[in-house]
Amino acid sequence: MEYLLFAVYLVFFAWLVTKTRFFLSTGLSKPLLVIIFLLKVIAGIFYGWMGLYYGGLAQMLDTWGFHYNGLVEFRLLGSNPHEYFTNIFNDPYPGGAGSFFASTNSYWNDLKGNIFIKLLSIFDIFSFGHYYVNVIFYSFITLFGSMAFYKVMNDVFPGRRLLLMFVVFFIPSFYYWTSGIHKEGLVFLCLAMIIYHIYFASKEKKFTGKRIIFLLLWFSLLLIVRNYLVVILLPAILAWLLAIRWPRKVFICFASVYFLSGILFFGLRYVDPRLDFPRAVVNKQQTFIKMVPGNSTLPITQLKANVGSFIKNTPQAISLAAIRPYPSDIYHLLSLAAAVEIILILLLFLIFLIWRRKDGPHSWPVIWFSLFYSFSFFLVIGFSVNNLGAIVRYRSIILPLLVTPIVLSINWEKIYGYFKRDISYKNNVNKIA
Repeated sequence: MEYLLFAVYLVFFAWLVTKTRFFLSTGLSKPLLVIIFLLKVIAGIFYGWMGLYYGGLAQMLDTWGFHYNGLVEFRLLGSNPHEYFTNIFNDPYPGGAGSFFASTNSYWNDLKGNIFIKLLSIFDIFSFGHYYVNVIFYSFITLFGSMAFYKVMNDVFPGRRLLLMFVVFFIPSFYYWTSGIHKEGLVFLCLAMIIYHIYFASKEKKFTGKRIIFLLLWFSLLLIVRNYLVVILLPAILAWLLAIRWPRKVFICFASVYFLSGILFFGLRYVDPRLDFPRAVVNKQQTFIKMVPGNSTLPITQLKANVGSFIKNTPQAISLAAIRPYPSDIYHLLSLAAAVEIILILLLFLIFLIWRRKDGPHSWPVIWFSLFYSFSFFLVIGFSVNNLGAIVRYRSIILPLLVTPIVLSINWEKIYGYFKRDISYKNNVNKIA
């Protein structure tokens, strides 16, 4: 039964991909759209298989945990519909809104998982509870995020469609972690849709009511599934909008907003103790430190909720979130893949520094937004997480924002010309010899 359902749904959604206007407006051909979708489904299947057979080793047990909890909710829908539709609002903890940024014993911390489980329970209605059929549904939904980001970058870097397609859809860790049944695909969908609507609204110089409603919806969903991403997203968007208003002062706009944000980050707790953001980051770090250590858990210098401690720990945070795993951190296939990926990204950055294109992007503000948002993301992850497996998964959603501008700004024609001349020279030498 599962195989038949899988085949039917796979054919249906592959056809639906070729009929979806949002996908067609990318300019990608229908066969390419189908291939991208099928490859995403394959990655999702492999993700589930890894979670089932190597979940403990690769720290991927969550995907099947979400699935089984989704089945519980699906059965609850049949036995007690009232409980199914209301239990999402039950708060068993006394903290209320004050525990919004808490890592434990918090309704808001639990909500991101509960919402995801509810989504899977809806999938189960149509898949009859089969995990790999749910992969098809999830792949189709999250594909909107990649397509939205592709459309933005295609407008920023026109005429580089083939290269753009590979770098947006198939950055290895991004492709893997956002294809599986976990929150990363949903998180990137929210982030990409926010970027998409702000970029094209700014380009058209009008925020229509429809766009504002969509933005509010995506912001709300992102706030539920990863609230800290919204906190660091707000200053990035403000600086982006200011940079659009004053395009000749892009760096000043971003530097000013982030300087003010730093003051507010450390100072708002003196206005309202509930806005103690440094303490929230420290508590998040303590939660990870207290977890049962795994193979990829690293010893780190613990944070304190003051400016000096955060400054002192910044190099450690950047190293953890942006550069590791080192070759010495490799202990299984996924960590090897992550280490190789980081080395390749650093190599691409070096090539970018040497062979840059003279024609820059059509929109510098969105590039600066990507850089500043990525940097703040690395800081948040590096300050709070000490598990490399979790870090690699978390940062997968931010890599397209960094890698895409780098790859598309490299003068690949010039590099190809060097290789072509070198080959021609060697052939001439051989003929003479």
